Amino acid sequence: MSDRLIRATAAEGGIRAVGVITTRLTEQVRARHNMSYVATAALGRAMSSGLLLASSMKKAGSRVNLRFRGNGPLGGLLVDAGLDGTVRGYVDNPQVELPPNAQGKLDVGRAVGCDGYLYVVRDVGYGFPYSSTVKLVSGEIGDDVTHYLVTSEQTPSALLVGVFVEAGGVTASGGLLLQVMPKAARDETLVQTLESRILQLSGFTPLLRSGKTLPEILRELLGDLGLTIFPEVQMVQFHCGCTFDRVLGALKMFGVEELQDMIEKDNGAEATCHFCREVYQADRNHLEYLIQDLQ
Repeated sequence: MSDRLIRATAAEGGIRAVGVITTRLTEQVRARHNMSYVATAALGRAMSSGLLLASSMKKAGSRVNLRFRGNGPLGGLLVDAGLDGTVRGYVDNPQVELPPNAQGKLDVGRAVGCDGYLYVVRDVGYGFPYSSTVKLVSGEIGDDVTHYLVTSEQTPSALLVGVFVEAGGVTASGGLLLQVMPKAARDETLVQTLESRILQLSGFTPLLRSGKTLPEILRELLGDLGLTIFPEVQMVQFHCGCTFDRVLGALKMFGVEELQDMIEKDNGAEATCHFCREVYQADRNHLEYLIQDLQ
């Protein structure tokens, strides 16, 4: 099944639901960065989370950035996702591997670390991004993003994200976001019913691996609560907007002396994009042009 995102409502608009499949794009990023199992799981979960958060934005061009900075060996983790269904991301130390946790699963929590912060920046398209910072609660990604939604956006939410990766690559990745809207949040029975059903789930990727589609998963959870699945299906994909011109713009920030040093020592410069690992070569002519422009 292709990577996609669907939206739905239930309980007469009192519940908002979004589901996303990110299997192919997570495998693409794993291959690009030559990532370990646990790094792939962490970044895949974060990319699904970013797409789910961006899905609620309204203005074209809106994007959300998630930066996880914990005390685990993965170091920092950054995701950039857009309302248009594009996403990219990277981790500082993509080759880090750890033994499974006590449940026999990939130990994303220890890899990210539970002592640290999640930084969220929402660019809603008006030139004034909104930023929030919350403490990490587990490092497991889904718990931390849920904590952000409840504390910073004050919206009762449940976020399930998961990645299944084996020797051949990523075979299942995606997530599910359920939110209780303000008008329904006072209905304690509805909230308790939703919480109970979520707790009964063993995770999101087991549902995908069993062959269930996103509509089937939503119908199992919310089918008796007046579920309405919107017909529009949005394709999601890995996309990095880096270009050679942007690389030259970044090199220009080094200043005349540093650029001259690059020419004398290396006869040019090489830059690698953090997000997609694309390598750009700037020869001495490019750098001399930048120097002339600065002078």
